[in-house]
Amino acid sequence: MLLSLVPHLRPAFCRAFFHLAKAGPEGFHARMNKPSDSTLRQILTSTRCIAVVGVSLNPVRPSYFVARYLKLKGFRIIPINPGHAGEELLGETVRAGLADCPPEVDMVDIFRRSDHVPPIVAEALDMLPNLRTIWLQIGVRHDEAAATAQARGVAVVQDLCPKMEYQRLFGELRMGGINTGIISSRL
Repeated sequence: MLLSLVPHLRPAFCRAFFHLAKAGPEGFHARMNKPSDSTLRQILTSTRCIAVVGVSLNPVRPSYFVARYLKLKGFRIIPINPGHAGEELLGETVRAGLADCPPEVDMVDIFRRSDHVPPIVAEALDMLPNLRTIWLQIGVRHDEAAATAQARGVAVVQDLCPKMEYQRLFGELRMGGINTGIISSRL
């Protein structure tokens, strides 16, 4: 088995498998039930302005490089971090909360623990008139908050990364020799 050949992968694989197994059959299926590729592609092509909640100013943190990548792909990034409000990040002023965001924000990307999601979703629904998508990062799920947003007509993506999905869906991972599951004649 591959894990015996690559011992440094064993702990991460075991943690991921344990996490899914601990959730039981319903939790396993909920985690495996992700939006279709066409839905994700539609979200990523129609989005223009993303508020990144929980973004770090530290360039080695995942929230920073996801925000930076999305900025490089042409999205306007509105950084949200109350601990750094007023500072500059990626050409924008860091905001303390979603209430401080411009109205053109149409997606909220959440880099916070799952138990912090409901008040963030509630604030987004109340304060952002053009909101179309709430995206919860890898490892972040909250089905009740997702249902609340969906009841208001807002799309919800849970437990996925927009950077990784963008790369997978638009061919950037294929260049590195990674099988993305998408058939294309492009290299």
